[in-house]
Amino acid sequence: MAVQPVILLAEDREDDVLLVRKAFQSADMNCELHVVRDGEEAMAYLAGEGKFRDRAEFPFPDLVLLDLKMPRVDGFEVLRWIRQHPKIRKLRVVVLTSSHQLRDVNEAYRLGANSFLVKPMDFEHVVELTKILKDYWLRLDKTPESYRESRGKPSENNNKTSGGS
Repeated sequence: MAVQPVILLAEDREDDVLLVRKAFQSADMNCELHVVRDGEEAMAYLAGEGKFRDRAEFPFPDLVLLDLKMPRVDGFEVLRWIRQHPKIRKLRVVVLTSSHQLRDVNEAYRLGANSFLVKPMDFEHVVELTKILKDYWLRLDKTPESYRESRGKPSENNNKTSGGS
């Protein structure tokens, strides 16, 4: 039986978190979604520190959806931090932001983002984006080896599917 994919959503705006949750339900996303509200929490989650120490409760993600404009530590710094840590630098990170600025796109890719997506403004387009995330990142894309304390060997998580396909 395949392990359910884990997605970490780093997003500070409650409205956007609720929109993503509802879109995931509408798109039949068969995944475990964990939410952190700022860059410090994102780094603590990924490092398995503090309240995120229990990897059974807070498993290492297969994919990070990263907002750029977050309090305390922004998404650029989180991305820089991820890529500097050998055990997690291969983690797939999709920037999901409201920014349309070319300098943000360029900086995100320079820091190692795997993709840069602008948040849609209406629910139907968020659901469409969610289906694309599901089909590409969770079904078609191969997961690189990364640090997974409690999920078995990394190669066991390759080529996962997310419910039906």
